[in-house]
Amino acid sequence: MGLKYIELIKSIILLLLVALSIVFTFSIWTYTPSYETSEELPTVDISIAKRMSIDEIIKPYKLIFNFEEKLTGTLSPTDIDYIVNELKKWGLSELKLVDNQFNAEKLDVLMRKPNQFTLYFHGEVPLPVYNNVLSMEGLKLGVPEMSFDRLVVDWNPSGVPMNISFVSRADKVLYRAKVNDYHGFQRLILTWGKELGAYADVNADDSPFIGLSAEPVETIRNMYYQREINPSRFRDALFSDPNAVRRSQSGLNKEEFQDDHALMNIDTEKKMLKYVVPATESHELAIPSELLTNTIDFVNEHGGWTDEYRYMSMNPISRYVKFQLFLHGLPVYGDVTSTEMTEVWGNNRILSYSRPYYTLDLPFPEIDVEFLPSGVDIAEMLKQSDTIDFKAIEELTLGYFMQHDSERRLFIMEPSWFYLSKGNWIRFSPELLGGELIGLE
Repeated sequence: MGLKYIELIKSIILLLLVALSIVFTFSIWTYTPSYETSEELPTVDISIAKRMSIDEIIKPYKLIFNFEEKLTGTLSPTDIDYIVNELKKWGLSELKLVDNQFNAEKLDVLMRKPNQFTLYFHGEVPLPVYNNVLSMEGLKLGVPEMSFDRLVVDWNPSGVPMNISFVSRADKVLYRAKVNDYHGFQRLILTWGKELGAYADVNADDSPFIGLSAEPVETIRNMYYQREINPSRFRDALFSDPNAVRRSQSGLNKEEFQDDHALMNIDTEKKMLKYVVPATESHELAIPSELLTNTIDFVNEHGGWTDEYRYMSMNPISRYVKFQLFLHGLPVYGDVTSTEMTEVWGNNRILSYSRPYYTLDLPFPEIDVEFLPSGVDIAEMLKQSDTIDFKAIEELTLGYFMQHDSERRLFIMEPSWFYLSKGNWIRFSPELLGGELIGLE
């Protein structure tokens, strides 16, 4: 009997051990440790100011209507925005190359034809980039890699479909597309265009065509308080690891921020910075649309549009792009303090980035309204000058001459006429019957 119970007890113990083993195994499989909930670290915002869209950065600076009986035009950003917003509603189709030898003489003929209006751009605008503004879904073969600086819309009073021409003075090419869906053009655009200010061709018997205001121009003279953005914010935005950046004084008005890959120089007198990444240098010819898109995206990434800056020019060979400070729709040029933001694009990233770190703060409450002479009068004075070759002048336009009062920390904005000659924008000075050299276009 004893052996019988011993065997039974062994069986029971073995069964209990197997059951216990199953319980332990199940517990291990299903066990979830309890951790204390940790708070998520806040995302660091490196945006310095604001981001801007393509149609805010790439804008025409002048609009001229050529009617059968007269020229009208405007430099007003409000008027120009109205036309651009109307263009956005149009559909374009059948874009094709019309002339790949479109020289200055052909351009003058086109500009003097009636029944058209022209939008002027400071620099060559890649069409694939401006496709973000215009509606080109109707193009079967896509948007070609071409650039333009004149956009000409012509209409026919007899009702023939309208055309839009893209003219590149630099490349001497003319592309043309058909315009679709332009209902209300006669009522909305032409009636409105006839009410714009009177313009005149001041170079009617020669080249180039220069259309300027025939009446005195109302402008605003005002002053802005100076505000500075701490260069450390640019350090945090531009360097991959701000904690690894070394800061040093390299002169009376010079500072340096540097890590093992990049260098940022600060000029505390001119309120300028230059950021350089030497290892990214590239000598390949840039594709214009990619170059402009990359440089705009780079500034947008750190919200670097501290004031109104507009695209002015590019050079795909040197991979260089320039943006200019604008105020009230007019370019701003400085005496000592720079008003330019420039970039050189390297191998898949920025090579060089130069810009002001000041910004225009609140304007003075008091503003002075000034009437400047008409563009026609300015052109006539230039023609009569013994020191200026009017035939070398390509364009005249209004702008602001910015003077920096460092003691009072003020920017004084003086409205002025500027003329473009041999690549230089020059401030017109009636006292000297000439001007002050501003800088390279």
